[in-house]
This record gives sequence, C-alpha cells and structure tokens, in this order.
Amino acid sequence: MKDTIYRTIIRPLVTEKGTHQSERMNAYAFEVAADANKAQIKAAVEQIYSVKVKEVRTANRKGKPRRTGYRFGKTRQWKKAVVVLDPEHHIDLF
Repeated sequence: MKDTIYRTIIRPLVTEKGTHQSERMNAYAFEVAADANKAQIKAAVEQIYSVKVKEVRTANRKGKPRRTGYRFGKTRQWKKAVVVLDPEHHIDLF
C-alpha cells in the first residue's frame, strides 16, 4: 500500500504559478502517474502529507516537439494534478 502511494505522486511542482496558487487558493500542483485517477491522487496526498483534500483537478500534458541539431524529437508526456486543500490545512514544500 505504501509503495502504491509513492508511485502515484511522482514529485511536487514548485513553480512561480504554483507558489502563487498555494498562497492564495491553498492549491498545490504535483506531477502524478499517467494512469492515476482522482481518487488515487487524493488518497496519496492525504496519506503522504497528512492533510484533508477538498478537490483534485487533473490535466494531461502533451509532449512538445523539439530539435537537437538536425534531428527532431519530442519531450515526454506527463500528467499534472492540482490539489486544493481544506482551509485549515497546508503543505510546507520549501
């Protein structure tokens, strides 16, 4: 069970926009496994950080085309989850 929750949440996304969302709306962004659903993400965040999750929003991010020299490639696809917490809870990521 513990191994599953750490496979669901890959890493927190610490960006300028994410910092603004965490201060204003109590929302935190994570990179999650591509096959994870909202219920699994909610359970994993609640267990890892000991908080109460109010809402989960997910988005699939497509890979962008990139060029290295004369070859073309793509960056990898990944899934992003924005987790909104109850007002009395917060996560210290810094």
